[in-house]
Amino acid sequence: MKKYVCEVCGYVYDEAMGDQDNGIEAGVKWEDLPEDFVCPLCGVGKDQFAEEN
Repeated sequence: MKKYVCEVCGYVYDEAMGDQDNGIEAGVKWEDLPEDFVCPLCGVGKDQFAEEN
């Protein structure tokens, strides 16, 4: 499982954890998130996230 970091605010989407507060179950892969997914903290789109190394 991977993690993706918002390049604007630093929010981390962890595939293993999901985002329970926003209705995303644990284990949901980044590519399976809806195209209109936005950062829950600052509101930018998926194109503003980078895979964490």
